[in-house]
Amino acid sequence: MIRIPKSEYARRRKALMEQLEPNSIAILPAAPTYIRNRDVEHVYRQDSDFQYLSGFPEPEAVLVLIPGREHGEYILFCRERDPERELWDGLRAGQDGAIRDFGADDAFPIGDIDEILPGLIEGRERVYYAIGTNPEFDHHLMEWINTIRSKARQGAQPPNEYVALDHLLHDMRLYKSAAEIKVMRYAAEVSAAAHVRAMQASRAGLFEYHLEAELEYEFRKGGAKMPAYGSIVAAGRNACILHYRENDAALREGDLVLIDAGCEIDCYAGDITRTFPVSGRFSPEQRAIYEIVLEANMEAFKHIGPGKHWNEAHEATVRVITSGLVKLGLLKGDVEALIEAGAYKAFYMHRAGHWLGMDVHDVGDYKVGGEWRVLEVGMAMTVEPGIYIAPDNTDVPKKWRGIGIRVEDDVVVTRKGCEILTGGVPKTVEEIEALMAAARTDAA
Repeated sequence: MIRIPKSEYARRRKALMEQLEPNSIAILPAAPTYIRNRDVEHVYRQDSDFQYLSGFPEPEAVLVLIPGREHGEYILFCRERDPERELWDGLRAGQDGAIRDFGADDAFPIGDIDEILPGLIEGRERVYYAIGTNPEFDHHLMEWINTIRSKARQGAQPPNEYVALDHLLHDMRLYKSAAEIKVMRYAAEVSAAAHVRAMQASRAGLFEYHLEAELEYEFRKGGAKMPAYGSIVAAGRNACILHYRENDAALREGDLVLIDAGCEIDCYAGDITRTFPVSGRFSPEQRAIYEIVLEANMEAFKHIGPGKHWNEAHEATVRVITSGLVKLGLLKGDVEALIEAGAYKAFYMHRAGHWLGMDVHDVGDYKVGGEWRVLEVGMAMTVEPGIYIAPDNTDVPKKWRGIGIRVEDDVVVTRKGCEILTGGVPKTVEEIEALMAAARTDAA
């Protein structure tokens, strides 16, 4: 399976340390474990920033970077090997593995951090750390700083400046390397195969969770340990709930199904939405709305590329959707005036996309200096326009009510425009109907 190579993690650490001020230290804790119920833990997933710099998959770890340190700049505190615990919970890297397999210059037992880390902090002018993201670790850090302060009369020098580490890291994460894009392509490929499988399996009489099971089968078969986020499988009027989660309603003849789902490969997310008819044929009303959303999706790609700003794609989708709703009579008035008034928001209430990467809603500022960010090569994002006509919207004829449609793709900015990573899922009406008809023929 495609993964981020070890050399990439070393390159990232080096690039970050080059941005740190002289005589500084950067400290980053691993994600904690979370209890699901009683003594059962949720499946562990590493903190994205920690993963970005280390590739180290274990909890109870702390990463420390000290630029220019004579005995090694990258230090990892982690759990010791413990045959008894490993029998129950799985193998641990230990200190030798942290150095051998994960590139640490030095590694110490996490149990010794209270004795060792204050000494590494002492004498450093600046501490780079993401204050507020991990309150428990914030408390520990303050204790270590106070330990240094308590020895001031013996000449100990505590830091005098604290700098937000996440600001530097998140700007780095916004620009995807060739290795990252390769992993994201694969995540998109596996996610696309899952959507195709769900379309092929769709039948009236099944339930939303049946399609969710098809998705998760394909994710796991492709090597994904987990979905990138809670899969949305929304049939009928449920598609008008943007973050629908129940996934337990029946699939009914004549309804649409909106699936928003993607897998995670090596901590990189796929994020795809497709909307299709339960039984393989769009009604005239469903098709009319779908064609508008698809046109908006396709138009947005023309507004993504180097030198274009973040909001251009969203503005393009707003124009297409507002114009389409006017043509159908669902909005009345001048298109520009309706856009200015935000009239479209009754049907299209979210933005056209978001940054994509290690987090499905990835890090990175959308505005810089109060202006929309200008896109650059390597930035990755989603394109996901939609139209949602609430079941209780009495301002529109009944035939339109309860139709919810979204079409979402993943793209990365290239020198000439953008690369669509999720082209493996049909999205025209004709392609979707043909795929589903073929599935029924094969089943028969």
